[in-house]
Amino acid sequence: MASERYNPREAEPKWQAAWDAAEVFRTRNEDPRPRYYVLEMFPYPSGRIHMGHVRNYTMGDVVARYKRARGFNVLHPMGWDAFGLPAENAAMQNKVHPAKWTYENIATMRAQLKSMGLSLDWAREIATCSPEYYRHQQKMFIDFFKAGLVYRRKSKVNWDPVDMTVLANEQVVDGRGWRSGALVEQRELEQWNFRITAYSEELLAALDGLDRWPDKVRLMQRNWIGKSEGARVRFEFAAPAPNGDRTLEIFTTRPDTLFGASFMAIAPDHPVARACGAADPDLAAFQEKCRQMGTSVAVLETAEKEGYDTGLRVKHPFLPGVELKVFVANFILMDYGTGAIFGCPAHDQRDLDFARKYGLSVTPVVLPPGADPAVFTVGDIAYDGEGTLYNSGFLDGLSIEAAKDAVAGRLETTEVDGAPQGTRQVNFRLRDWLISRQRYWGCPIPMVHCEACGVVPVPAAELPVKLPDDATFDRPGNPLDHHPTWKHVACPSCGRSARRETDTMDTFVDSSWYFARFTDPWNETAPTTRSAVDAWLPVDQYIGGIEHAILHLLYSRFFTRAMKATGHAGLDEPFAGLFTQGMVVHETYKGPEGWVSPAEIEITEIDGKRTARMKDGGATVEIGGIEKMSKSKKNTVDPTEIIGGWGADTARWFMLSDSPPERDVIWTEAGAEGAHRFVQRIWRMVGDALPFVSGPAPARPAEFSAAATALRKAAHKVLAAVEDDIEKLAFNRAVARIYELANTLQKAVLDARAAEGAAADAGLAAALHEAFDILVRIIAPMMPHLAEECWQVMERDGLLATSDWPVADRALIVDDTIVLPIQINGKKRAELTIGRDASEAEVTAATLAHEAVVKALDGKAPRKVIVVPQRIVNVVA
Repeated sequence: MASERYNPREAEPKWQAAWDAAEVFRTRNEDPRPRYYVLEMFPYPSGRIHMGHVRNYTMGDVVARYKRARGFNVLHPMGWDAFGLPAENAAMQNKVHPAKWTYENIATMRAQLKSMGLSLDWAREIATCSPEYYRHQQKMFIDFFKAGLVYRRKSKVNWDPVDMTVLANEQVVDGRGWRSGALVEQRELEQWNFRITAYSEELLAALDGLDRWPDKVRLMQRNWIGKSEGARVRFEFAAPAPNGDRTLEIFTTRPDTLFGASFMAIAPDHPVARACGAADPDLAAFQEKCRQMGTSVAVLETAEKEGYDTGLRVKHPFLPGVELKVFVANFILMDYGTGAIFGCPAHDQRDLDFARKYGLSVTPVVLPPGADPAVFTVGDIAYDGEGTLYNSGFLDGLSIEAAKDAVAGRLETTEVDGAPQGTRQVNFRLRDWLISRQRYWGCPIPMVHCEACGVVPVPAAELPVKLPDDATFDRPGNPLDHHPTWKHVACPSCGRSARRETDTMDTFVDSSWYFARFTDPWNETAPTTRSAVDAWLPVDQYIGGIEHAILHLLYSRFFTRAMKATGHAGLDEPFAGLFTQGMVVHETYKGPEGWVSPAEIEITEIDGKRTARMKDGGATVEIGGIEKMSKSKKNTVDPTEIIGGWGADTARWFMLSDSPPERDVIWTEAGAEGAHRFVQRIWRMVGDALPFVSGPAPARPAEFSAAATALRKAAHKVLAAVEDDIEKLAFNRAVARIYELANTLQKAVLDARAAEGAAADAGLAAALHEAFDILVRIIAPMMPHLAEECWQVMERDGLLATSDWPVADRALIVDDTIVLPIQINGKKRAELTIGRDASEAEVTAATLAHEAVVKALDGKAPRKVIVVPQRIVNVVA
């Protein structure tokens, strides 16, 4: 070979250029081969790729290269989730336009991804901030609007006071904005919403069919959609409320606990609460305090429960003469149920906390199994388990489910104020998707507000509604509101002066359909080409982080259905298979002045004790815990430095080999060095084996020797196992098998060279040629540059990237022998190697002749020998 050491700096750019020149990864929709669509969640162009990107895209690339070699027409595209607040913040901080910042980042990250040797079809590249992309998104928005799937309403919203924009409930994490970390407040604004609740039942039921999704993701979506069966109950006011209401309506999933009710609670902006607050300054102040909280369930569940007694009372539906206080409470939202609840403290922890705080009664009505009704009480923990009803009049002795049915039946036949006091009802936790955002760098909402005509869609011929290039970012708030001319426009319907919608779309809209656009990104007249989108979707294998289990994945499932309803697609589910990979983590290091990066320190190890010091100055550095790579703690590793130093294949191999792909991988220098050593080892092995493996395959002998047969068996068994591992995305297991094959081949090469090569065993030369051919082909999806370089020096024809996957000889995979565990009196004591087709009598005889069995029996006959064919042998002494 030209060099004893493999040089990735020379080889990797060479092969990337060769693949590009041959358009190896260009996907053509008219290709008649079976289709396979593999997609990794596309990145936000924040500036540079990180090691998480390397892991994510390497996994997808292994699948793409493998499926391509197996004869599929593979679609493996790349794009950029390019709108978003960080670009707008960068514009303010750096005095640069968001577009310039974004496109410069895209150029940098594109070059970095290309250096990884990913088999991407760059001809289909899209950026969501491009008018050529968002014009089609605007078209679909209008189509959704016409289909009743988009509407505008005034409602309580989560307001991020730092980012100065509205957040969906899903974007509020522990009461804080998902990007800024600021405490979220409530505001009442008129906002655009997608009617995702129209598909609540369908989105929930369809999860059962997504059998190639992780169970934990499906469970998270089930919980978020939150189907609950219960009853609507109308409580009669003892005296009419200030707004004239005679009844207070609630929804409950626990109508069986009505006899344990001790109070009512309504939302601060419930119509009754508003009427009471108008006449009570103290209540009005309490309502204003409540508005400083966010509107997400997480916020309400963690906040201290507070209430204000309105002075109103309602009659208990089943207990004559019993009246319940009506509180305005900070943990009730108008958007959930009816904005009112009844509190049963004994069996709901939130209600119990509230009741203890305000001195309200706590009456248990569900008796735990085996408990004594005479002494059972509820202390600081509500009882929410199974049991039978007691202290509940006509419900006493019933199970919870039977009691729910009995209550519903009684309510449906009882009238209050001329209507049934209650009805059975199914509710969902899922709320419509609020998409209005008060910022510039997003897709403009293509609607016009006219005093005469109302809200009017922009005509399709005038799309896209482009963002103005001359927006300014020198003051807080939405730059589109501040622009002197952009928002002023003639009404498309009547021609009078009107105003453009200045809100832009939530960036999750952009990522809710990009996978469909990839199927034909050249269509200028429509968002999708139906023949292409229906042929390619659903995505066969989607890869991304578990953090998108609700936001992106649920929104995409809704969007695909909305596209079907408006004729842009013909299917419901966007992703047939989903894989959520673990994170890349690293040690943290803290110097005298704070966090320091791995590049700034030197680590030494003496007698198993590791110490770290600064390279500059030698100051002692504290070695901290292993955490997700983050800029804030400086425990990041720059992929460009790794690729530039060791090569892309080393980075790819390490990311695949260290741990199961669904778990976190710990990046270590030692691990990366080990991966690089294996790259060099493969290269040296191929060089050592060239006398046997280069050029055309030698003539196949009539019969292979035992050594040649053993080598062929080892190679084909690994080949079949690697196929199975890649199909299951068990990349670390595939890596382990390739190590195993490398060990076998290294010994075989040494044996062949010691026997003076092919002259001693022509069959071994043929087996070596075949086995190295298999080795290089199966490492190609993982280490494609090294594989191409080996393919070349082995004098194979064409590019390996265009070659077929080797065919495993199934006859060689089946072992002639099996290993059976031998149990003596139920405990494993030995193993028996015997022919796979041995009879029961032969297995019994061999077992009784085994040294361990002979010793255990000590000359006595066994009481029984039980043979489970090809599984186990049990000797009863």
